[in-house]
Amino acid sequence: MKPAIEIHGLGKSYGSKMALKDISFTVREGSCFGLLGPNGAGKSTTMKILAGLLEFDAGGVKVLGEDIRRSGDRIKAKLGYVPQSITLYEKLNSLDNLTYFGEMYGVRGGELKKRIREVLEQVGLADRAKDPIASFSGGMKRRINIAAALLHKPKLIIMDEPTVGIDPQSRNHIFEMIRSLKREGVTVLYSTHYMEEVEALCDRLAIIDHGSVIAQGELNEVLDRFGSQAVYLELAEGERPPALPGFDEPAAQGRGWLLETAAPLDALACWASACKERSLNVKRLEVVRPSLETVFLALTGTTLRDS
Repeated sequence: MKPAIEIHGLGKSYGSKMALKDISFTVREGSCFGLLGPNGAGKSTTMKILAGLLEFDAGGVKVLGEDIRRSGDRIKAKLGYVPQSITLYEKLNSLDNLTYFGEMYGVRGGELKKRIREVLEQVGLADRAKDPIASFSGGMKRRINIAAALLHKPKLIIMDEPTVGIDPQSRNHIFEMIRSLKREGVTVLYSTHYMEEVEALCDRLAIIDHGSVIAQGELNEVLDRFGSQAVYLELAEGERPPALPGFDEPAAQGRGWLLETAAPLDALACWASACKERSLNVKRLEVVRPSLETVFLALTGTTLRDS
């Protein structure tokens, strides 16, 4: 399968601050690629460079087989960009907003009217075409934002935090849209802080921290390489897990406890035996795969930072 995005040694500075340092990754055509990282890690900078909104200082970028510096206008004609901030005119209705953005993409006349009908159906808002954007919920606004990026039938769509602050129904609708786009051969570059979204949608991913790629690959590869195996135990309310000699203390997680270990089957057998001896009421006892959230926190740290 051909690459839709090829980034090699990408660098970007803002004055003396290095925003991106030697970023390299490839996104396959027709896939959904997750771009993860803490606040200020360089995700949005990378996406803006790919969308042709920012210049870069070092390295090379190819989008849809063309060098972004030589063929920027041709690339933009095949690319849809959904920014993190909602970019709509609140006093206008959906129809007027989409007409404006469609004309900016070079779609006009009967073709534009047809595409507006199609994208409004696609985002589930065909019945709200003439309602002002100001009357929409946050989730509805984000869906119209996505609709605007789809008007010209892009081959690649870049989504920067498209589900921030929206309701579960809108989130599920966006998920189904992304799966539908993939089936049509559209490539999606997807940035989010929600690890479960990446696990549900993405074929491959890259984690960026302090402007550098610190992990990348298929989801299972990243989990196997950087995650720890674990055993999960859930008991009846008020009961505590028995200590296991030779193992670390388990950590509270959800309604139970998680024990990370290189010997999960031994830990499971020991916990099962200890619980039986103490007549504890076991609700769940199982070996669990590492979560992407656990891996992300292990790689980037647990301290909140905003820049």
